[in-house]
Amino acid sequence: MTRYDFPQDLCDAQLALHRTQAEYEQYAKALPWSAEPLAGWEGDKQLHSGYRTSKSDSPGYTEEQRQQIAACRARLLELGTQVLTHPFWQTLEGKDLFVARMQLKHVHDEDEVAA
Repeated sequence: MTRYDFPQDLCDAQLALHRTQAEYEQYAKALPWSAEPLAGWEGDKQLHSGYRTSKSDSPGYTEEQRQQIAACRARLLELGTQVLTHPFWQTLEGKDLFVARMQLKHVHDEDEVAA
């Protein structure tokens, strides 16, 4: 398998993208289920299990939460664009390009295992 010598700035951008995505997902888990205030609901009882789906009322996001989400999304867009449009990709084509992009996503996994 070919090993690609990625430029350091590309590796740094990919790592920042992974970390930002993880932070965003962690933050989003703690938010109310709806960005806007909405009443809760209870679904019909399931035929064979008797399970009933439900959601409690959602107060919606606070202004601070909206700003944090917007900032995270903007940073994710910035980093994603930086990774996808890096000049390194112009040096590859076809299958090599695909394989290199997949390797870049896991280049830091190998560093953590080696440490």
